[in-house]
Amino acid sequence: MPLFRQLEARPEREREREKQKMRNRGHECSEEDEDEPSSLTRLCLLSLAENMKDMWVQDYAQNYMDQYFFRYIMGPFSSLPGDLLEELLCVLSQRTLLSRAALHLLLLPQLHSLSLLHSCNLVTANLCSLISARCQSLRSLNLSGALNVSSPALCSLLGGLSSLRYLYLAGTLCDRSVMATVAQQCPALKHLDVSRCVHLHPVALLPLARSSGLKCLTSLLALDIGLEEKEDDGTATAAFLLLGFPSLRQVALDNAGQACTMICKQEFGLTEEFTSRERVASLQELWTRRIQRGDGEEDSFNLEEKLDKSLHLGKSRADGVRADEGSQETTVKLAIREIQSVSLNSLDAVGQLCPDIHSVSLNCHDEDDSGDDEGSGLRRTTLLTKGLATWSGQVRSLSLQFPGPLSELVTPLQVTGSSLISLTLEGVQADGHLPFLDLISACPKLTSLTVHIDPPRSNQEEEEDDEDLEDWNLPCLPDLRSLTLNFFLDERQLKPVLCWRSLRAPLWALLRGAPQLQKLSLMATPCRLDPVFRLVLDHHSKPLNALDQPPLRCLRHVNLKRSDVTMETTARLVKTCHRLSTLDLSGCWSMTLSNITKLQGKASRRRHKLQITWT
Repeated sequence: MPLFRQLEARPEREREREKQKMRNRGHECSEEDEDEPSSLTRLCLLSLAENMKDMWVQDYAQNYMDQYFFRYIMGPFSSLPGDLLEELLCVLSQRTLLSRAALHLLLLPQLHSLSLLHSCNLVTANLCSLISARCQSLRSLNLSGALNVSSPALCSLLGGLSSLRYLYLAGTLCDRSVMATVAQQCPALKHLDVSRCVHLHPVALLPLARSSGLKCLTSLLALDIGLEEKEDDGTATAAFLLLGFPSLRQVALDNAGQACTMICKQEFGLTEEFTSRERVASLQELWTRRIQRGDGEEDSFNLEEKLDKSLHLGKSRADGVRADEGSQETTVKLAIREIQSVSLNSLDAVGQLCPDIHSVSLNCHDEDDSGDDEGSGLRRTTLLTKGLATWSGQVRSLSLQFPGPLSELVTPLQVTGSSLISLTLEGVQADGHLPFLDLISACPKLTSLTVHIDPPRSNQEEEEDDEDLEDWNLPCLPDLRSLTLNFFLDERQLKPVLCWRSLRAPLWALLRGAPQLQKLSLMATPCRLDPVFRLVLDHHSKPLNALDQPPLRCLRHVNLKRSDVTMETTARLVKTCHRLSTLDLSGCWSMTLSNITKLQGKASRRRHKLQITWT
């Protein structure tokens, strides 16, 4: 009997769909649509998962697992095709049913994708040896958070996985020797994530970009890794990687912004000691190679990227005319489309080098400013507006760490918000509901909005009548699927000060105008939530451009931690939101143990499981 069944050849479209599924599986499995009837295959996999412990692995766990070491196992899953094995592993992981014994039986040669992100406690040196022996055809491997595996064990594992395309090692004990192994043994690697690896220093990434390194790498994530003894080494390393990988599309490096500034100014002389010490090519040499090769790396773009690039070709050419007429220093363009950890001072340099950015993460804390006076706020806004204008109409995802009031962000968002699909704001300060409404108006296509915000420093007493909803003329986000509005609250405070009653209007517009909303988080909200949900569920009025669909029917996850919400509202949510699977009421002081018991009783009678959290 063969170890695994040879899969039949599949059409090109199905193979492309499989590639996309493998990329998505690097982090976590997609949620099943509980309102749709499950396929027979899905039902069988669910049955396998529910009975895995008591039936399928019981004999092996009791009689063999700790007594013997099997290189291969001819078990009940040996003849399953690889895609079903991967889906079964996802189901087990989602339902926290994946055990060491189950993994031993499911590690089979037909696996092409393996994610242990949610079971990282199971990853040991012994398990790595099993993966290396049995799953040599792996194309995607996620061991993020696996702290029980030493660097030598990782080297031994990766040395036998030459087919890897996607590798996730975030938060592991990865170090320089692991990077050297990856550079030598994984030549087809396209995506590498080594974020939060504290034993990994930036210079350890240099082997990846050497002549014998990774030629196909398009994505490199290495945020929050170890620090260098010399501060400038991190910037030099980032510049070397940016110039050394012509095909790089996604970058997350702690010094990426400073590296772009260095490249723009051609300050390569500052790195001669560094390149000599590390025995790598000089940055001037890499720069010259890029100029000689030109920027025509079009073969690595997919069809969507080529179409997007053609749409903005006119703008890019117009912006580049003066640069081409000037010095040679701006002729090199990087093909990067996603970049993280960019400072406000380096935003202009990033715009010059990377004209095709679609996703950017910015830290707007200005080290040159000593306070939060009006002058520093104006300077922040000016720099941010000018920098984002470079990518106006093409940025889809924007993340900002911004220390000023929300009103200062209105102008920058009006410049770039028309194309945004995802927006994340951290550290902003609330200064009334009008800037919040302007934000909504500036970004009409958002599907994800995340705001971590300081509550107002003074009472916002303005409050409208419920009967005047038709006159509010509030904007909405009809495509919104995820809304997070979390207010900062001192741990010493038991509950927030209800100082922003006028927030009710923007909340009503967001919730009532987003019928596809699936995830909602309103933490420490400085206004009562009962009136908000009452308006959303009971009032017939709609915000401007809202779809004629009932609200909140698609909600799956709701987080109302430390907010003022009562039993009446939560009971209505449980009754109305049929897809709801998690409801977090931690710290909601109006809820009692008796209320939670009644809610759990109502939840037990639902078709779908609902997990209620309360402390």
